[in-house]
Amino acid sequence: MNKYYSITELTREFGISTRTLRFYEDEGLIHPERRGRTRLFRPADRRLIKEILRGRRIGFTIAEIREIIQVYKDPPGEIGQLQLLMKRVEEKREDLRQKRKDIEDTLAELDHVEEACLTRLAEIGVGT
Repeated sequence: MNKYYSITELTREFGISTRTLRFYEDEGLIHPERRGRTRLFRPADRRLIKEILRGRRIGFTIAEIREIIQVYKDPPGEIGQLQLLMKRVEEKREDLRQKRKDIEDTLAELDHVEEACLTRLAEIGVGT
């Protein structure tokens, strides 16, 4: 017997809103079955939701997630998906490294500004 998940079960399990699941459906990322107005999610939908949320946590856009999912469905299938995912992970990692460097540079500049302010305040005889 096929196991189906309700929208309520999945929102509770993943800590997301029904609106989020509907958005993923509208974006074509998941395709729950419909019985009237009721959405029934298959185990494959549940796995996709888990992977979508993981992708969002590490900073992938919906478009990037869609591309990764689509590569799995089309030739070369899983191999192509894994290769694309590795490429996207490296791009994201490089982006984060650059952001970290930018933050470190900004913090260093703030340290210099603060030091200059303290030095000038000491020169004019104002204690901090």
